Amino acid sequence: MTLVSREQLTLETESTATTPVRLSDAARDALSAGTADSTRRAYRTDWAQFTAWCAGGRRALPASPETVVEYVTHLTVTPRPRTGRPYGPSSIERAIAAIRTAHAAANVPVPSCKGARIVLRGYRDQLARAKDPAARPRRADPLLPAQLRALLATLDRSTLQGRRDAALLLLGFACAGRVSELAALDLGDVVETDNGLEAAVYRRKLKAFTDTAIPYGANPATCPVRAVRALREAMAEAGRTEGPLFVRVDRHGRIAPPMYRHGRPIGDPAGRITPEAAADVVERAAAVAGLEGRWTGHSLRRGFATAARKAGHDVVRVGRHGGWADGSKALLGYFEDADRWADNPVAGTGL
Repeated sequence: MTLVSREQLTLETESTATTPVRLSDAARDALSAGTADSTRRAYRTDWAQFTAWCAGGRRALPASPETVVEYVTHLTVTPRPRTGRPYGPSSIERAIAAIRTAHAAANVPVPSCKGARIVLRGYRDQLARAKDPAARPRRADPLLPAQLRALLATLDRSTLQGRRDAALLLLGFACAGRVSELAALDLGDVVETDNGLEAAVYRRKLKAFTDTAIPYGANPATCPVRAVRALREAMAEAGRTEGPLFVRVDRHGRIAPPMYRHGRPIGDPAGRITPEAAADVVERAAAVAGLEGRWTGHSLRRGFATAARKAGHDVVRVGRHGGWADGSKALLGYFEDADRWADNPVAGTGL
């Protein structure tokens, strides 16, 4: 994995081993490919911060359990420059994971993090007792059909951008897609049949494709099949019949041409949108609709799980449709949110 440079790996392990530990370029690339891009970027940042802190007199690789305990303690009390507050528990949990991952990638002993997790557990308790908002993880609000209709009402669906955004919102909800999964779709990955759409969605967390069946919606305005068809027709009029399903659209309403910086092409040459741009579609429409709450690209995925549960669908069927691993704790958490009123255990107890 690219968390640790080859030079750093050689220098820091020479003093602890007879032969420096090195991974081949192919092995490092293979490790890197097995980790989601967003996770890899986050781990790289966390590892850089850890090694910078260790430069004050501690060894980063291999790190001792005591060093990890001291670092976690440091994170719980040191204000971050951007926020003025110490790291939250979830960020510290990720930092611990980054340290462990960097050691595993470097083929050096992974330090025990038991003590660090005890510190983190005490920190969570401290925040909870103080009623600090950081004690509760920040989560996107679920985008349910009522809110989804409000977002769609903000779009001009006679334009290419409006059709793109409508298709992204409706397909994203119907297949419970992450924004990275939606951005990766090509026109050939989404096929219309007599029954609806068959979407070959590559689920990044599972590292596998799911062939997701999406039926026609009862309401034409919120039908993902019709929305994708309308987008496909607009793309064909613009001369696009292959390549990315969701593309950049310029301010003139045209498929954006390739971008260049200093004469070099940047971004996807075919105009594919980025996951960040896909998330912006949700956030921008929610802002225009005046919805209160925290709306992100993940609101589509969470909204689907919540709505499917309220509709009475089985947890296994919902999970496999949306690309959750069997027994996913995240999915069960979404179901608990849906059930806390509809299937409340207090009901029927005689109160």
